[in-house]
Amino acid sequence: SSVNLCGANLCGANLTNVNLTNADLTGANLSGANLRSVNLTNANLTGANLSGANLSGANLSGANLTGAYTPSWSGKGLIWSNTLCPDRTNSDTNGTSPPSCIGHGF
Repeated sequence: SSVNLCGANLCGANLTNVNLTNADLTGANLSGANLRSVNLTNANLTGANLSGANLSGANLSGANLTGAYTPSWSGKGLIWSNTLCPDRTNSDTNGTSPPSCIGHGF
């Protein structure tokens, strides 16, 4: 947790069940990465590339996804709570029920 991975190239990395709480992943390349059940609570993913990443069961509570690249991804099985979506709306107040960033840049 609290690791600085700003700008890291983690393309295709297997990060299943990793604790990335409070991690700085600003601008990181996570395309095609396996992030299944990863804990991204309060992580900064500003501008990160998440294309093709597997985020099934991931916890994005309090995460910042502003400007994250997330094309055609369903977000199925994600845990959303007070998450800042790519379009800068908040998962708890953007009108989706249950809370989600789907349709708000994700």
